[in-house]
Amino acid sequence: MPTKVEKDSLTGTETTGHEWDGIKELNTPLPKWWLYTFYATIVFSVIWWILYPAWPSLTGYTPGILGSNQRLEVQQRLAEARAKQQVWLDKIAAKSPAEIKADPELARFALVGGAAAFGTNCAPCHGVGGAGQGFFPALVDDDWIWGGTLEAIETTIRHGIRNADDPEARTSAMPAFGADGILDRGQIRDVAQFVLGLSGSAADKAAAERGAPLYAENCASCHGEAGEGNPDLGAPNLKDSIWLYGGTAEKIEAQIWRPRLGVMPPWQGRLPEETIKMLTVYVHALGGGQ
Repeated sequence: MPTKVEKDSLTGTETTGHEWDGIKELNTPLPKWWLYTFYATIVFSVIWWILYPAWPSLTGYTPGILGSNQRLEVQQRLAEARAKQQVWLDKIAAKSPAEIKADPELARFALVGGAAAFGTNCAPCHGVGGAGQGFFPALVDDDWIWGGTLEAIETTIRHGIRNADDPEARTSAMPAFGADGILDRGQIRDVAQFVLGLSGSAADKAAAERGAPLYAENCASCHGEAGEGNPDLGAPNLKDSIWLYGGTAEKIEAQIWRPRLGVMPPWQGRLPEETIKMLTVYVHALGGGQ
């Protein structure tokens, strides 16, 4: 309960008259400069509420005397930026990827725009910067399943691979040599050893010799006699030690027995024409395209 006002004997400061369990409260008001600053912020906030949108209501909000709208301002700035970019985008849409690459200014713009588009649309599968991940191929090396020329990359981006959404999608199917009974387990093991030898990996020499004629009869028509691959058929190079589904004997055997076949969506119709061309130039640059 409040008691009489008195001065503290140690500090000489007047008390507020309140005491709790023998502890007395000193009367030490805030400095005037602090109070004036506090009052000024209150006045400032009231002025701000009047000038700018502030108070929500059931049907909207108070617009403020100045009528400021940050959302509209951002939209206006974005529209201005798009208008500046559109000049370049129109040039890109009107040219082929080869023509874009040959023009230094357009090429620089395309690389920056392609990188942004890649990060949004392609990186979830192919990894940041095209590094690849899981069973999605890397785009930073010189190994191109369907070809690494500008034209080949553009076709792949436009139509995708083994999808039902585009009749022009790249399509090839490796037979399930084991599951379909074309080769038995022993023959598949021998072919796998031969394939390992093609890439310079350690292989069972006797098994590889037995697998050589089997490879020539069943695999060479797509992958080439020396395993060099065939981009027109989407048949990977077997000599470069770059393996999408694994390069161990067990992984190769599994792929021969029942192959896994990747699928990629078509981007034509999903992305603007200029974006597809910028992506083409960017992806081509990632792996030092052909």
